[in-house]
Amino acid sequence: MKPVVTVTNIFSETALERLRQRCHVVYNDSGASLPVAELKQRAAESDAMVTYLSDRIDSEVLGAGNKLKLVANYGAGFNNIDVARARQNQIWVTNTPGVLHETTADLTWALMLGIARAIVPADRYTREGHFTGWQAKLFLGHDVYGKTLGVIGCGEIGRAVARRALGFDMKVLYCQRNRLPEEQEQRLNAAFVPLEQLLRESDFVTLHVPLTEETRYMIRAEQIAMMKPTAYLINTARGKVMDDRALVEALKKGTIAGAALDVFENEPELTEGMTELNNILIPPHIGSASHATREVMANLVVDNVFDALDGATPRTLVPGWNGG
Repeated sequence: MKPVVTVTNIFSETALERLRQRCHVVYNDSGASLPVAELKQRAAESDAMVTYLSDRIDSEVLGAGNKLKLVANYGAGFNNIDVARARQNQIWVTNTPGVLHETTADLTWALMLGIARAIVPADRYTREGHFTGWQAKLFLGHDVYGKTLGVIGCGEIGRAVARRALGFDMKVLYCQRNRLPEEQEQRLNAAFVPLEQLLRESDFVTLHVPLTEETRYMIRAEQIAMMKPTAYLINTARGKVMDDRALVEALKKGTIAGAALDVFENEPELTEGMTELNNILIPPHIGSASHATREVMANLVVDNVFDALDGATPRTLVPGWNGG
């Protein structure tokens, strides 16, 4: 009898075919998240579950998984899963690290350039028929080349963002818990500084930290107030590392020049006032959304499923499952 694998939302057809060769696949292709009651039912019936960050895999769902071996998140994040309870129940938890950092770094730069040069409102202006000819003060923005980039969290994604700054002749400041090796700092032309200094000196501040108790709401009104009035804030990390309400107020008051968010505090809900502002970009969590990267992510998910079904430790077990 084939093992049962539940895929909770839209998934790669190529990866699904791999799963179907070995497993009975229960697939939700509606595009809508499954309610908790159905997640519990699927957990009870499945040997493995392929989940989205939007799926709340809490102790109640995990407790229903009597034969569940693995919860494989289709993404780098995993704060939707009660990892401690999964570990207690001996249910593996995996994510897809190491395969989406370049694509997310590309999007970070698209957001930086887009918000600094008002690309979206300028495009809308043209589409709506308002453009009548070149004007000296039409959609004036800020330069990116030669400015100072502040990277909060210099892991794989943060370093990929910093590498791209070399081509823009930018000064790079970074902060995180542990300092990078000196040779990495030299390759990135990056200086290790305290958060307060980074906020005060950077023209662009970009967030690339995981969501932990230490990073939750690390950027609030107090931190935003430290930034230059001409600075921009970019978040492609996790929504709850920043107080979005404080950000909206800062953008309304002109405390900073603009912001670009690929993730939101109460995703998918937007904070009141966001859509009324022209100095913010708000794409719908598309950091890893390239054809190639999503295929690689999906196939890594399948590799983890097969590892677990074979009784082997999955190759991308999440940090913390082993207590680290």
